[in-house]
Amino acid sequence: MSYFSQTIVDFWRAQFLNGDILHSDDNFTVAADPDLDEDCRVMVLETIDGRAMAVVTPELAARAGLRKRQGLSIAGFRHALDGAGVMLHGADRIYHFTEAEKKRLALDEPVVGSRRLSAEDAALFSGFQAQASEKGLAGASVELDHWLVFGSFEQDRLVCAGSMYPWMNGRVADLGVLTLEPYRGKGHARKVVRSISRHAWDLGYEPQYRCQLDNAASILLAGKAGLELFGTWEVVSPDSAA
Repeated sequence: MSYFSQTIVDFWRAQFLNGDILHSDDNFTVAADPDLDEDCRVMVLETIDGRAMAVVTPELAARAGLRKRQGLSIAGFRHALDGAGVMLHGADRIYHFTEAEKKRLALDEPVVGSRRLSAEDAALFSGFQAQASEKGLAGASVELDHWLVFGSFEQDRLVCAGSMYPWMNGRVADLGVLTLEPYRGKGHARKVVRSISRHAWDLGYEPQYRCQLDNAASILLAGKAGLELFGTWEVVSPDSAA
């Protein structure tokens, strides 16, 4: 994972390696952390190098029969969760920029037709939202009052918007982007992703892009924007019995 910045690697380790380490080997680590939020009381990260990390609250660890021992695998961990009635939400693909791509992005020419949005663009943004589908708005989670917001324009019309906010108390900024349907496939989302990401770096944050495993359009966008898959991330489902 050395091709990603140390900031990214340290951020993810911090989410999983606090608390009491129940098991650790070259392939899988699991910890019990009493400080996890309720909606993140179980988390699993599987990275592209084949390693996995998991973290649970001590209460759920006890319920699932997880205790300090050797020989625990990610498959065994998932089996223990199933036995305890713990259901995980569908995984997200996690994307970041590599160090090499960050250098290329720094050399990008200024993007024509894309700029930062502010509260002064409220009427413009409201019109954009009115033209977007409810499903698109919910899935992208793009808001004008987020920490950082950029838009792409076509003939003075806002046709694509992306927003970021600092995520999980780290130096990582989570990104959502939405393009109005008639303007998709024209490179607007790529422009927004690269513009907002470059600005986030200037502010000391690493951009992060997430999407569901079966979201083909978002996966395609990640590749076109120069993002690389870091891994998959799961949290406990809101419908979990435990």
